[in-house]
Amino acid sequence: MLAALGVLSLLLAVTVGSVSMSLSELSMAVAGRGDPLFGELVFSLRLPRALAAFATGGLLALAGALMQVLLRNPLADPYVLGISGGAAVGALASMLLGLGTAMVSGSAFAGALLSTLLVFGLAQGRGSWTPTRLLLTGVVIAAGWGSVITFMLSLSPADRLPGMLYWLMGDLSYARSPWLAWLVLIPVLVVTLPLGRSLNVLARGPLQAAALGVAVKPLAWLVYGLASLLTAVAVTTAGSVGFVGLIVPHMLRLVLGNDQRLILPASVMAGGALLTIADTLARTMMAPEQLPVGVITALLGVPTFLFLLYRSR
Repeated sequence: MLAALGVLSLLLAVTVGSVSMSLSELSMAVAGRGDPLFGELVFSLRLPRALAAFATGGLLALAGALMQVLLRNPLADPYVLGISGGAAVGALASMLLGLGTAMVSGSAFAGALLSTLLVFGLAQGRGSWTPTRLLLTGVVIAAGWGSVITFMLSLSPADRLPGMLYWLMGDLSYARSPWLAWLVLIPVLVVTLPLGRSLNVLARGPLQAAALGVAVKPLAWLVYGLASLLTAVAVTTAGSVGFVGLIVPHMLRLVLGNDQRLILPASVMAGGALLTIADTLARTMMAPEQLPVGVITALLGVPTFLFLLYRSR
């Protein structure tokens, strides 16, 4: 069902817009027949953006699912823990220096990894870290990165400032190449699926996992590294999009249970479909003006999160 929802979200993103097209017109455009305008619209504009939105949603949801298992906390999320803040600082620094796309992606990953090391190291201190201490440390680190971003924006040239602000709110307007996101998403999902059984054991606690033969520390560092990579690529592709990694895995656990062998691929499908639909709404709600997709995810995510909190009180 989630795979069908993903396909429908992509069809919706390709056919709906300022120039709408029917399924027959879409099929003719894909086959290279019919109006050349539709072919240009599909292959040059809408399809790359839809694929980038789907991959970004999958990256964020998968990163959130991994972090929530590791910390045994449904509030764990790359944005709450400051990983996305570090990625945003690295990417913004490369943008201000006028570096290329590859350097922006590399700087985003370096910032995300640095934020991970800071959170993990400061939370551990002289003893072992606890999920609560790690979450609080992540919140403080995220606030610190927010201050650095504000300082960088105050030093930015006036002509670059609107684009950077839109990018920080989450913007897919310039996501013309989705292939980097897909080249990261698919291998990471392939790597994490065999870890589903170990992650199920880890969700019960590190002591129980160690007693059952799970190498807890290497697995924790692997999860942190993968979550950093996923977040960095998502931030590079679409900027800072919130609530996808927080809401999607939590909602799926209410429906599917807590088996990570199901939750991880389901999070990719549901997160991709959610962000694709949100980006379609961002393009069409106030056309010809386009809203940042982060605004739509926040409008959808905040009421959903409050409802979940109300139900679980």
